[in-house]
Amino acid sequence: MGTLQKFPPKCRFPPPVLINSIPSHSTPKTLFFPTNFRRFCTSSVNLGSTHCKKKSGVRASVGVRVSGSQLKENWLDSLSCPFMEKGSHLGFDVEEVDSTAASECVIGIDPDISGALAVLKGDGVGFSAQVFDTPHLQVLVGKRVRKRLDARSIVQLLRSFAVPEGTIAYIEQSRPFPKDGKQGWWSGGFSYGLWIGILVASGFSVVPVSSLLWKNQFELCGSSSNKDDSRRAASALFPSLSSLLKRKKDHGRAEALLIAAYGKGFKRPSESFVECDAKEGKSRDAKCLIGEVGNE
Repeated sequence: MGTLQKFPPKCRFPPPVLINSIPSHSTPKTLFFPTNFRRFCTSSVNLGSTHCKKKSGVRASVGVRVSGSQLKENWLDSLSCPFMEKGSHLGFDVEEVDSTAASECVIGIDPDISGALAVLKGDGVGFSAQVFDTPHLQVLVGKRVRKRLDARSIVQLLRSFAVPEGTIAYIEQSRPFPKDGKQGWWSGGFSYGLWIGILVASGFSVVPVSSLLWKNQFELCGSSSNKDDSRRAASALFPSLSSLLKRKKDHGRAEALLIAAYGKGFKRPSESFVECDAKEGKSRDAKCLIGEVGNE
């Protein structure tokens, strides 16, 4: 009787089962290999412990907080006059400008389309004040006619001031309000950005100021404060310009004047730079010049 030999059974693995099988005819023509896929990776995979990841994340956030002041400083540096030269003036020769008076010049801007631009100039004795409505024109947007800033007229207006390069222009920061809607947000941001671009390119150093900051200085904050209060405060600071601040729509002029006054360091309307001589009954420290502010 022959000897029976036992062989171990062959291991047969069941065929792979795919939950969502893909027919052969629908096989993708493009295959992604690791070398190709790596192009889409923004960072390599870190196989380290999660503890290390947390520590690195904390360090990064601390670094951001520490450099916040530096980021603000860099932002202001980018808004400073890019080609300041000693003795040069905007649009005029050096001989035509009193450097002492011009060096004390400050610009204040309400950047809204219905805003204004104010100029304070030192004249050796006091200050002169001028206010101008923002130049604008009508453009067709879709099927509607809307107002937009007139960039060329703004440049011409700025060049007419005869101030030195690097003169500081204080501008109210654009702040969108929910009630303004998308069009209002776009228009406000567009005007604010255009103003900054024109000012820097024209040789001014721009300082953005939040509305809360300059209004606080003149005690105009709070729910009870409104634009009429701004007109009253500006009229108290600049009595010779009060005739230009009578209407409700003149709030842009008033706010431009107050922003410029904030730049000069005035605290509240009672500290007007116009001091009256009790004996002579007239102003002796400042003269207010009425600028061309458009149609009354």
